[in-house]
Amino acid sequence: MLTPGPLDSYLRGQTGALTPEQQDGLAVFLDTGCTTCHNGSLLGGQALFKLGLVKPYDTADMGRYDVTKNDADKQVFKVPSLRNVAETGPYFHDGSIPTLTKAVSLMAEYQLGKTLDQKKVAQIVAFLGALTGPLPTDIITSPELPQSGPHTPPPDPT
Repeated sequence: MLTPGPLDSYLRGQTGALTPEQQDGLAVFLDTGCTTCHNGSLLGGQALFKLGLVKPYDTADMGRYDVTKNDADKQVFKVPSLRNVAETGPYFHDGSIPTLTKAVSLMAEYQLGKTLDQKKVAQIVAFLGALTGPLPTDIITSPELPQSGPHTPPPDPT
């Protein structure tokens, strides 16, 4: 599901759709190389990469290897889409990273071999907020149920 956010408006030419901090964050996101893995309309979600591509990441989870038994798949995971990422913590394949700030910092270090200062991490996090869009109301609205009748089963008390 794609929930268009401010970035989509920005890409359609509405330059005011992103705050100056989000625009700076987009520039840092691009310059840092995040699009190596997070690309396409979903900004990820289509590829598999080793966690710890540049610097070994300590995790007992063997990732895709558990399914394929291929040594090349050890600690390989699907790259998540970044759409709505500001709303979907905790982060990483095992939910071990509580904040988006920490996740961005670790990804830069372990996947790209880069150490980002707090300002650059905050700028990327601000940009990632521009990937959050409103959920379609038909998904979050309670359905209207039909009237109960003589053949309607009673509620399940469990």
